[in-house]
Amino acid sequence: MSEKKLSRRSFIKKGTMGVAATAIAPAILAATPAVAAKGKNMFCYQCEQTAMGKGCTYTGVCGKTPEVAALQDLLIYTLKGLSLTAVSGKKVGVNDKNVNRFTCEALFSTLTNVEFDPNRIEDLIHETVQYRTAMIKKVKAAGGTIDMKNPAVTFKPKSSISGLVKQGKKHGLMDDASKNKDIRSLQHTLLFGLKGLAAYANHASEFGQEDDAVYEYVHRALASLLDYSLGMKYLNLVLECGEKNLKAMELLDAGNTTRFGHPIPTSVPRGYKKGKAILVSGHDLIDLEAVLKQSEGKGIFVYTHGEMLACHGYPKLKKKYPHLYGHYGSAWQYQKKEFAQFPGSILMTTNCIQKPKRLYKKNIYTTGTVGWPGVKHLENKNYKEVVDKALDLPGFPEDVKKNDVMVGFARNTVLGVADKVIAGVKNKDIRHFFLIGGCDGVKKKRGYYLDFAKQVPKDCVIMTLACGKHRLIDTNFGDIGGIPRLLDVGQCNDAHSAVQIAVELSKAFKVSVNELPLSFILSWYEQKAVAILLSLLHLGIKDIRLGPSLPAFITPNVLKVLVDNYNIMPITTPEKDIKAILG
Repeated sequence: MSEKKLSRRSFIKKGTMGVAATAIAPAILAATPAVAAKGKNMFCYQCEQTAMGKGCTYTGVCGKTPEVAALQDLLIYTLKGLSLTAVSGKKVGVNDKNVNRFTCEALFSTLTNVEFDPNRIEDLIHETVQYRTAMIKKVKAAGGTIDMKNPAVTFKPKSSISGLVKQGKKHGLMDDASKNKDIRSLQHTLLFGLKGLAAYANHASEFGQEDDAVYEYVHRALASLLDYSLGMKYLNLVLECGEKNLKAMELLDAGNTTRFGHPIPTSVPRGYKKGKAILVSGHDLIDLEAVLKQSEGKGIFVYTHGEMLACHGYPKLKKKYPHLYGHYGSAWQYQKKEFAQFPGSILMTTNCIQKPKRLYKKNIYTTGTVGWPGVKHLENKNYKEVVDKALDLPGFPEDVKKNDVMVGFARNTVLGVADKVIAGVKNKDIRHFFLIGGCDGVKKKRGYYLDFAKQVPKDCVIMTLACGKHRLIDTNFGDIGGIPRLLDVGQCNDAHSAVQIAVELSKAFKVSVNELPLSFILSWYEQKAVAILLSLLHLGIKDIRLGPSLPAFITPNVLKVLVDNYNIMPITTPEKDIKAILG
């Protein structure tokens, strides 16, 4: 059946706007096929900082080599084949939890700034095929059928990395997608959203927080990328990604808060204590807890970095482990300078790693999905080497006092003073709320977000989350009637908390979220941000301003869909955007 016939029966099921796919099918399906870049070493455009805003073709801006790019592309291809067998298994009652968890973990490893070690990706490819072979046997034993003619189901990986790289070059982003550039845009939006969803689902599974509906969707959506005939039906899957990502963030939130308590307002030192030191970066609270347990009573102070800042707000971490002292450094993109100056050991728990400099490469360790060639990778939450290295290194020679920063304004805290917030709005002490947050990065245009925040009128409240907060936290924004004007909601996954705040306030005011005096000013960088954006669109939230540039994988026709139905728009200047919002 043709793409055109399928598109006429397609309909976006979950978006609150009720958008018929037929309304945009003519524009998308009339698009001329784009020619994939040939003769290049690689092609990747999944992050905001991709070369020239179009795509990395010789080496990744993130530090990804053509070899790693090819291996990641091949891993995605093998995961599609595994997911196709899992979809067949679902039809006959075969549901392997190990396959579900592994698929999300492996998909997570292909995010920007996560896995750079070819040997570890090689292992993931072979492990994927092993799971696929076992799943085929289980499905057939249960009386199910599998399309054994599909190349992704019968694919046999080479035994060497060089052989795998050659195979991977045949399965790049442009090779394993529709030749219609707009359908391909939807496929890649789906793929990158899936990567973000997989990251949150992987984190949540560590707490035992899982939902078969999330896993079923991941397999179904991955398998769909093998079927180019779906055409406009990819729109349905893209919005469903937002729905399932919202569930994954909810599961992760339940895991974090059940184990560590709901975040509370906490003042976090930015200075240092005299003594030995460990720095924990990334996003994983369970890894931080393990480091705290294993370093307890050894005269070591533990510091957070990047998005781990939010961990200080969890009472069962901060109160139980007094040697969790403070926060070191700023956003992830400055780690090369900051890590080189840190006098202790460093643990990277998730994404955001950059190529380590020689000055500290012997002091840094990785765990979980993150890895770099030549950096020691630790398994099973055993961080004895991190502790021992910290004891060997000099640590800070003296106490240094710097400014503190407040964290812990998640939904429980904010909604706990909802009566004051509502009163503030009604008596016009609070005119508007701005959610200014998302990913940070090196582009100069990201200075927009701090400039915007500084120009926000003093009768407005600013919420922030993710590493984009590092642009704002050194500025004193004051308060409104005792309510801080800058509220740090938490990590990127705490977008769920921000959404819950908005939903509860909308109920209190008896209006829709879009009718609240609330605006979303978002920065994006990698695939978790894509998944969060899709979650906001699933909820029908309009008028989102996105920057610093729009995704290279979004074509003009697909962008038109977002503009027409959600009024999503690129940032311009702080002055123009604030004037447009406040009137």
